[in-house]
Amino acid sequence: MEEKERKIFGISWNVFLLGIVSFLNDMSSEMINPIVPSYLTGVLREGQLVSGSVMGAIESMSSLFKVAFGYVSDRFRKRKAFVLAGYALSTLAKGALAFTRYWWDFLTLRALDRVGKGIRTAPRDALIAESSEKGKSGKSFGFHRMMDTLGAVAGPLAAIALIELLRGLPKETMYRYIFLLSAIPGLLSLFVIVLFVRDRGSEVKKKIKGISTLRSRGLQLFLAVVAVGALGRYSYAFTLWKAEELGFTVVQGIAFYALFNLIYALSAYPLGVVSDSFGKKRLITIGFLVATLASLAFAYARDFYTLVVAFVLYGVYIAIEDTIPRAYMADLAGEHEKGTIIGAYHTVFGLFVFPASVIAGYLWQARSLELAFTYAALMNALAFVMMFFVPESH
Repeated sequence: MEEKERKIFGISWNVFLLGIVSFLNDMSSEMINPIVPSYLTGVLREGQLVSGSVMGAIESMSSLFKVAFGYVSDRFRKRKAFVLAGYALSTLAKGALAFTRYWWDFLTLRALDRVGKGIRTAPRDALIAESSEKGKSGKSFGFHRMMDTLGAVAGPLAAIALIELLRGLPKETMYRYIFLLSAIPGLLSLFVIVLFVRDRGSEVKKKIKGISTLRSRGLQLFLAVVAVGALGRYSYAFTLWKAEELGFTVVQGIAFYALFNLIYALSAYPLGVVSDSFGKKRLITIGFLVATLASLAFAYARDFYTLVVAFVLYGVYIAIEDTIPRAYMADLAGEHEKGTIIGAYHTVFGLFVFPASVIAGYLWQARSLELAFTYAALMNALAFVMMFFVPESH
């Protein structure tokens, strides 16, 4: 960076502001995410395969756009415009869910939300990387994921409060009010971006020299591992359906979900800091092992305590796998291609997340949730083994 940037909590002011933006946006998202599974099966009356496929499509949709918009933001060195456009589209789509009547209009709006995520994610991650001190990318990404996930703790708690406040209303009406109110934190995040977040891309050389890093065999092997791990990445909805299967209420399920997000939030920042010295590849490898254990815990959970262990492991697993690979890819990428390389990671991940939830939904409908989670455990165990073949440096 050409000028010394103001810092707060040991990270740049820009990264701190992007953390605030993610906190507000994720609070908005997580006000509605815990009620979506119940809305699909209880209000829209969809079956297991359709519900699982819809959730998988939602998880996957955004990633199809990430490499494209990462590349475009590399070309124009204007990250902020894409970040703002992506968050604005998501906020609009979430509020409009209040007016859905069928699975297809619900999916259309959720797809628009995910398109918004696809537009913003790679440019935002590249902006975080460009705003970070050299050798401290794990710390910056860890802080950002911590703030993002604290929003994911606040969101379900706000949803619980709203459910209690609107308890006298029919369930469908109550859900629609929550969808509408979820747009408020999203609107606040847009003001933060417009007024305070700064572009950093212009401080990097504009010329695109070619996507040399993507030609590395080591990186290609890592992306293959990402694909296998994504095949074992079930939507959070399956964990809530598991709680429901064991007899827990919607509110109790949201409490479990808040616990998962709290563990995620408390883990992301320290894990990011540790990754800068311990090694990002090693931590990613451990993450796949934790994912295997979490999936097995969900598969064989029969009581409250085992389910708590499953949600805790799930929180640690997601904290690792949603944080460290971004920093890992940012470290590998040249200054001229950070958006493209980070976008490539997100795109590969997203392409394989969709079939993962379709397969899990099919296994649930054909046999049981236990089999769906066992399948996920096998995929994560395979990814864990494959990580040992990824070279230490590319």
